[in-house]
Amino acid sequence: MRRASSSLISYLRRTRRRPLPALSSPQYPSNPSPRRYPSARLLLHGQTQRRNLETLAETPSPATLSPVEQRVEELSSLEEAFESATTREEILAAFAAVAPSLPADDPRLGLACLKVGQHLDSTGDDPAQVLSFALRAVEILDGDGGAGGEAVSAAMARHLAGVATFNLGRLADSLGHLNRASRHLRRLDYDDDGQFDLLPVSHAVETQLSKTKTALGRREEALENLRNCLRIKEMIMEGNGRELGLANRDLAEAYVSVLNFKEALPFCLRAIDLHRAEFGENSAELAQDRRLLAVVYTGLEQHPAALEQNELSRRALRKWGLADELVAAEIDAANIHIAMGRLDEAADLLQAAARAAAADSETRAAVFVSMAKVFCNQGKFGDAKRCLELGREILETKAAPAKAAEAYAEMAMMYETMNEFETAVALLKRTAAIAERLPREQHAAASAAARIGWLLLLTGKVQEALPHLEDAAERMRESFGAKHFGLGYIYNNLGAAYMELDRPQSAAQMFALAKDVMDTALGPHHADAIEACQNLANAYAAMGSFVLGLEFQQKVIDAWENHGLNAKDEIREAHRLLEQMKKKALSSSSRAAAPGKAMPLLSGK
Repeated sequence: MRRASSSLISYLRRTRRRPLPALSSPQYPSNPSPRRYPSARLLLHGQTQRRNLETLAETPSPATLSPVEQRVEELSSLEEAFESATTREEILAAFAAVAPSLPADDPRLGLACLKVGQHLDSTGDDPAQVLSFALRAVEILDGDGGAGGEAVSAAMARHLAGVATFNLGRLADSLGHLNRASRHLRRLDYDDDGQFDLLPVSHAVETQLSKTKTALGRREEALENLRNCLRIKEMIMEGNGRELGLANRDLAEAYVSVLNFKEALPFCLRAIDLHRAEFGENSAELAQDRRLLAVVYTGLEQHPAALEQNELSRRALRKWGLADELVAAEIDAANIHIAMGRLDEAADLLQAAARAAAADSETRAAVFVSMAKVFCNQGKFGDAKRCLELGREILETKAAPAKAAEAYAEMAMMYETMNEFETAVALLKRTAAIAERLPREQHAAASAAARIGWLLLLTGKVQEALPHLEDAAERMRESFGAKHFGLGYIYNNLGAAYMELDRPQSAAQMFALAKDVMDTALGPHHADAIEACQNLANAYAAMGSFVLGLEFQQKVIDAWENHGLNAKDEIREAHRLLEQMKKKALSSSSRAAAPGKAMPLLSGK
């Protein structure tokens, strides 16, 4: 399952991401509801409007104005000109005129900086220039903070600074600004200020937090922010089936990206329900939902259900003339057939996809890689290698870096199948080298390092394997958290490496971590969790800690017995190891009790 599932994430990179609707734009515009949403324009205009209302009752003629009153009138005109500006040039010119008229710490100047920065960001301007306005707004608006508009404007300034630093690749700075924005908003109740609806601002902050954390490799934390985005969107856009469907699909895709197919399933099904109700059975949106659902079912090893959803998706894509998406879905279908052992059906689909794919395109490279899988499963290794070489030639010149890294990792799996481990390691090193340079691909770097370590361990290069496994463990923790099942396998391999190096104490520590992770992620009766427990028992026995070794060996027996008659061979072997360990423990005790041998049981290596 793990090997098949890892290649399915290619769906996410082939699926076009749709931008969020207007509520998440930097200006936070309002929706049709009667509640008003905050923006720099609204906050600034509110101050000008209140001042105008106060002087509306009596407006003296210019001839009777004192110098101070004339100055106030000029400033009011400048602010009104700034507020009415819409184009980039008009806004910058109006800001240049109004800024010298305001004190350096005037909140109106801070809001003006915020408006300019938001506009520049919305038009794709230089993020460095956006950041300069954002930081000036932060300096003025984000003091000790207060309630209502003050805290809202400070949060908006911090959000803009977080977006700009993200676009500049300064991810740690981005996270700092966004966390400050989030703290401002948490101090406010969504309806405690009569003027502002905080939901769009909160949505924008949570959305950018998820992007920044994902780029930092902190994908599990990013999932929490995406869940918050969905919750807020449900409050704002109740009844909007299209947008809520997209939000549910986004969250399902995020779970698929961390191979958590069980959690992805309900959100994907919810997206289908919403889009079916909104558009009917054959919409393009529903086709994308079904394609994702096929990926989820494949990850759950429910291949017939996956194939059914893929076929429904292809039918709709064909109807709408979405040729590129259709070819990608045909490759998905071929991979499902391969997983089911239906190699002829897979080959037919891939031949059709090859005819439709553009020459020397990423899609054509994907066809070659999948065709190599067919030949590998048929034992036609020569044909498989030729397909892999053709695919690699395209990837080296035409593919985006992230796509190439993913494909190299998939190719490595096939070279493993053909027992060409050196070639597999070389391809994985290329994957790791590419992924390490891409902030959003740290999880891919972790996976590649883990597989390099495992292959080196498999071929007896234990010392060479250790640094790769240790690097993989660190990256995996950062990307997926301390309890992701993948981390359990890395710990297990690290333990095996330490046992090969005659370091049973270090091995026991790794096996204990592996058991803890697998018990949490997979359950204590999963075969891999039981294997980790067996390894831990063996490590304790090798240390001479037979009491602990016997305790964990008994846990192995209990876990296998939970499987019933299906595990009778495993139960027999576990009992044999228990008796063997008991004999070793008695022998060790006898030697310790002999004259001149009165030494305590070893607690180290």
